Amino acid sequence: MSTTTWNLDPAHSTAEFKVRHMMISWVKGKFTGLTGTLALHDSDGSQHAVEATIDVATVTTGAADRDGHLKSADFFNVEQFPTITFKSTDVKPAGKGEFSVTGDFTLHGITKPVTFDVEEFSDPAKDPWGNQRIGLIATTKINRKDFDLTYNAALETGGVLVGEDVTLTLDVQFVKAA
Repeated sequence: MSTTTWNLDPAHSTAEFKVRHMMISWVKGKFTGLTGTLALHDSDGSQHAVEATIDVATVTTGAADRDGHLKSADFFNVEQFPTITFKSTDVKPAGKGEFSVTGDFTLHGITKPVTFDVEEFSDPAKDPWGNQRIGLIATTKINRKDFDLTYNAALETGGVLVGEDVTLTLDVQFVKAA
């Protein structure tokens, strides 16, 4: 039995998030500074493993003032906590091209177990330069307060400025290591 290593392609990968704003709509953003590796076991999907790192300074929401606020100590505190990391601890096949991947998720200096639902795990495809590539989409939901991201403001109409639940979606490609 063998394992093949695949390297995350940052040019073709994003980590996106969405969170409620004023309890009436979603604010969406993304990180583009991703690195990572995927180890695929040839015959046993439960032996797959993944490690990934996100450069928090690459956060963008389409509004420069909001991006600056997200990088500040009120939210991500990029100077003190420059990365978000994930390292799998358990992989369970969940259907054709689907997996449930649990691991240690570190955000804002706090590590908690988080489970990603992986879907659209593609078969390998050869790119025009002869490299083998695979892609996948992985989604999870976290409560930002679990990671000490507690900034908020009460609204005069009731409710809060920023919701607690954050949906994270990774849409990533990996290139087979030489």
